[in-house]
Amino acid sequence: MWRFNHATQEKKRLSLERDCRNNYGENDKSSRKNIPRSKQRDHKRQRQVVSQAIGSLKGHVDDSRADDVELVARNKLTHAKRSGFKKRPDIPLGVLLTKTGKRPR
Repeated sequence: MWRFNHATQEKKRLSLERDCRNNYGENDKSSRKNIPRSKQRDHKRQRQVVSQAIGSLKGHVDDSRADDVELVARNKLTHAKRSGFKKRPDIPLGVLLTKTGKRPR
C-alpha cells in the first residue's frame, strides 16, 4: 500500500484549491468559442440600443432635445450593460469534485 508523505499531501491540497475547472455546463472547447461570441452579441446589442435612441432624432435638432436623447441613450446603455453577458468564473477543482461526489477520500 502506498503511503503519502506530508509534502505530497500538501501538493494535492494546494492543487485542489488552485486548479480551476469550467463548470458552465458545456464542453470546454465550445466555451472557448461561445464566450467571445456572447461578448460580441452583447456589444452589438449595446450599439443597437444607442443607435435606436439617437435614431429618433430627425432633421434639425435643438440642444435641449439632443440632451434629452443623450440622457435616454445613456440610461438604455447602462441597462443593456447590466443585463448583458457576464462570464462566470471557473470553480476550484476541490469544490467541483465535492459537488459531483467524486472527491477522493
